[in-house]
Amino acid sequence: MNTHPRRLRVGRRWIAVCCAAGALVGAACAGDATLPDEVVGSIAEATTTPTTAPKACPDPSAYASMTYPALTELPAPGAMPDGTRMAEIQARGQLVVGVSADTLLFGSRNTLSGNIEGFDIDVLKTIARAIFGADGEDRIVYKVITYAQRLPSLEAGAVDIVAHTMTINCNRWLRIAFSSVYYQAGQKVLVKDKERFPDVFALRDAGARVCAPEGSTNIDEISKPLYAGIIVVPKPDISDCLVAMQQGQAEATTGDDTVLAGFAAQDPSTELVGEAFTEEPYGLGMNRNDVDLVQFVNAVLDQARTDGTLEDIAKTWLVDTGALDAGDVPPVPEPDFTRELP
Repeated sequence: MNTHPRRLRVGRRWIAVCCAAGALVGAACAGDATLPDEVVGSIAEATTTPTTAPKACPDPSAYASMTYPALTELPAPGAMPDGTRMAEIQARGQLVVGVSADTLLFGSRNTLSGNIEGFDIDVLKTIARAIFGADGEDRIVYKVITYAQRLPSLEAGAVDIVAHTMTINCNRWLRIAFSSVYYQAGQKVLVKDKERFPDVFALRDAGARVCAPEGSTNIDEISKPLYAGIIVVPKPDISDCLVAMQQGQAEATTGDDTVLAGFAAQDPSTELVGEAFTEEPYGLGMNRNDVDLVQFVNAVLDQARTDGTLEDIAKTWLVDTGALDAGDVPPVPEPDFTRELP
């Protein structure tokens, strides 16, 4: 993973779009996005782990990127094989997905158009077109969920796929299944006072308040003994952490560098500092029983690697927006298809 400090270049056009990003939930999206009213807060946290899963992971990062082999041949759009999860989705006529609506660059509502857009959204559109054909992106139903709702929404069958800057790790594999890695991020901190807090360890040594979203690997990381001294400020979602900083409830926010880059663009008084101190491989989440869907998605992503689609998506959202320099965007990750089929 590329862990050298990333230089932010905030374009005026990007700031104009981002500054109004606070009002992001509730109403239906315009155009190709449908957002049911009842989705926010409607998914309860699961209380049990499926009995067929191992009880624990000794190392949450172990074998995380291993996923099921991609289909050797993709079915034609609109011709999903009978009896598959993809055929069910095709027959329904909708691909129901769980997303963020306030994660700038990856999944946020454009206040000018009303559409939810970003890196994750473009990846989902690629999957939808592979299922339905050219009009696939018009068949997507977006359900806005919080970080903590990502796994329960899949376990409950409320969504088919979650694309929500979600880090793949072993503990999550106990509950859901993941695609191959489509982007390699890393955890950093966002601060207002760079001189006082040049990195996460300065925050630790000062006993500073650091905000992180509940249900994220980010909050798990800063809760480790290595960072003892940090006062963890949990919030339902990452956007709440930016507000907490602005209101003086926290000196810093921690999260994936991709997400924090969007915040730095939204609020130029903040700045990303220090080196990335974790690796955060992003994957698309699916129900652990939908193995055929995982294999299908892996084949679509593999095709998107080969034909340059994933690279183009990264350029559109991370470079063309002015958020990152081209040299700071990590290369498209290679897939690991060595996980055994159940």
